[in-house]
Amino acid sequence: MGIRPDNGETEQPYAEVDWSLDYSEHPEEYVIGKGQFGVLKYEPYKSEMLQFWRYADKAAAEEAAPPIFERFQQYVRDKNLPGADMAKKFLHMGFTRPMRYAKYPGGKKYDENGNEKKAHGPDTTGSWADADKREAACVYKRYWDRARNNDEYQRLKELHRSGDLYANTTLDSFRND
Repeated sequence: MGIRPDNGETEQPYAEVDWSLDYSEHPEEYVIGKGQFGVLKYEPYKSEMLQFWRYADKAAAEEAAPPIFERFQQYVRDKNLPGADMAKKFLHMGFTRPMRYAKYPGGKKYDENGNEKKAHGPDTTGSWADADKREAACVYKRYWDRARNNDEYQRLKELHRSGDLYANTTLDSFRND
């Protein structure tokens, strides 16, 4: 199992994670990680979410975010922390990626010398570099907030961190749920 500090997040390098595992079969091996750690690596969840994930504009985000959030909710109902966490991370990524384009023309945050460019936005330049991407980000932000603040998801996360989520998986343990 991955190393989990008290906050449940890890600075564990990608090289130390076994990306070949099917994490639906080995949920106890899932490392929550910090931010979007592993979002494009953990299977089968990556492939399941990636088919929906779009952020070209508000309409694309409005079509993409609901099925990802529905999967989040189903994973929470199924007590599947890796699936729920990955769905939450895709919603998070649905916010951060279009915001990069909203703030920086072409999504390029750094110039050719590696220096960070000045971000666009109402508080700096008066307008967004890409207003359509900003609208897409806002759609995802609403769903991401709902997912990360979900009480049952937070409870599952704590049970995953402690290992108690996987402690008793006999049929008898499911009869009293």
